[in-house]
Amino acid sequence: MKLTYRVEDGARLGALLWEFGPGWRMISSALLGGGIGVREWVLNAQVVAGYARMDPVDHLVSLGPGGDGVGMLTAASVDRYVQASDGGVEAYATVGLRVPTWAAAPEGVADPELAPMRVGTINIVAVLPVAMTDAALVNAVMTVTEAKSQALIEAGFPCTGTASDAVCVAVPVEGPAELFGGPRSEWGARLARAVHTAVRRGGEAWRPRDFK
Repeated sequence: MKLTYRVEDGARLGALLWEFGPGWRMISSALLGGGIGVREWVLNAQVVAGYARMDPVDHLVSLGPGGDGVGMLTAASVDRYVQASDGGVEAYATVGLRVPTWAAAPEGVADPELAPMRVGTINIVAVLPVAMTDAALVNAVMTVTEAKSQALIEAGFPCTGTASDAVCVAVPVEGPAELFGGPRSEWGARLARAVHTAVRRGGEAWRPRDFK
């Protein structure tokens, strides 16, 4: 993983890039490269607060290295990313919590953080060393989300996340495929602990002034 910077909209913005190369399969909720498929890289690009471009996919393509990859956007400072590992699982989180949000909110209540394009403020990238079935990958995303919410609540934030978080889970294409990715499966448990640690640390490092 490497961290680079660019100047855009008058601001110095960071980007995290994981270049996996061939032989990896990913599941993601990202705008670019979302769904399940073979991917070679993951980009987590910082944008300005109030990002309102109407071509976010093209924007991500222009920032990526080319080929098939996953691209996520965030208003959080990516150079404050947190990494944690557990039993061969690696988790990376960029945590922005200006507007903590409950998943189930009353109808008609607007989230003031949302610009015309929804920019993820808690982005998580997780890497496992074992192949997984499609169902296990879906289960792994559930595990990531549950561990994230647990960490935020334990850190004292009244939320399950923000209104536009994104996630990507990367696994090898080759090898015996794990059937389960839930929090009590062998690899799901490791995934949950790694994500929980990364998000908990990121949440606890969030400063009160960041809410202004």
